[in-house]
Amino acid sequence: MNELLRLKKEVAEDRKRVKDNNKLPYLVASISEILDLDDNEDEMEELDVGRKKSKRKQQSAIVKTSNRHTVFLPVVGLVDANKLGPQDLVGVNKDTYLVLDTLPPEYDSRVKAMEIEEKPKEKYTDVGGLDKQINEMIEAVVLPITEKEKFARIGIKPPKGVLLYGSPGTGKTMLARACAAATDACFLRLAGPQLVQMYIGEGARILRDAFALAKKNAPTIIFIDELDAIGSRRSDEGGKHGSREVQRTMLELLSQLDGFGSTDDVKVIAATNRIDVLDPALLRSGRLDRKIEFTLPDEEARARILEIHSRRMALHGDVNFEEIARMTEDMNGAQLKAVCVEAGMLALRNDRVYVAHEVFLRRASRLYRLARSLA
Repeated sequence: MNELLRLKKEVAEDRKRVKDNNKLPYLVASISEILDLDDNEDEMEELDVGRKKSKRKQQSAIVKTSNRHTVFLPVVGLVDANKLGPQDLVGVNKDTYLVLDTLPPEYDSRVKAMEIEEKPKEKYTDVGGLDKQINEMIEAVVLPITEKEKFARIGIKPPKGVLLYGSPGTGKTMLARACAAATDACFLRLAGPQLVQMYIGEGARILRDAFALAKKNAPTIIFIDELDAIGSRRSDEGGKHGSREVQRTMLELLSQLDGFGSTDDVKVIAATNRIDVLDPALLRSGRLDRKIEFTLPDEEARARILEIHSRRMALHGDVNFEEIARMTEDMNGAQLKAVCVEAGMLALRNDRVYVAHEVFLRRASRLYRLARSLA
């Protein structure tokens, strides 16, 4: 009886001690390593006399705290060691360093801001004159996410990434967003200039966090715009600090591209206007496998683009998009959209309730002359 009372008292004291140690605030730490140690001294005793004693395999941990202390913990704490792994963030007691709770992964705030929380609404029907490019994007990006079994059945690995190259305003970003919408994937948009940071290692860290966030939220499409800002060809000369930092960021991108499999639900779409300046290491097979060129639209494609951007406009019955397309040679999709917007603005200025063919011609002629003067 006395033994039972003593045990109950010890249990109550232990519970009170655990409750006191479990109070906030925690000290933030990261798991460096989980170790399996044989506990030879301390053996588990069974209550049944007939059972043999068995050795217990004790799990220990090495943690690195936010105040730069590295601590070995013979006993992990209140969290199951099997649920912990290297680089996991945990909350530890500030005195004993015992692990009390797990913390959510930490990502750079700039990376979280790059995540497009609202699902892209673009559709393939919003992209005109790019039927060939759409089919190639579906094969390289959409099908590996939505219909994996087809690739497994044939026995091939889908591309890890796609490189879109061509003149500005030809629909590269819009097509990338349409692919994300078709797959219900998380869309993470990074811009090359954002990855060029002042401090050493900042750009590389942003890339690491971006890929870690993408893997957590898979399926994910990572869209890297203006890739030439960080992916330009390396030179043998040492260069200044800025050039070395850009090269360091590019090496991190190469490492991340090599670090996930083509069957993972993470696809990389990169876009550039200057494929001629990119480093050959980015273009080799196994990284950005599929290269898709975006050319200026032909006459038929220009007419289709004008129809797409004017489908919600109040148009007069005399509007002839074929004629407008003939007089807008060498204009890209963005400029053709500007023709529709400018025509609508001119109709508003003249207090019209619809946009006539003549208004389109006047605005198309004006923007065409402006584009030619800037070329």
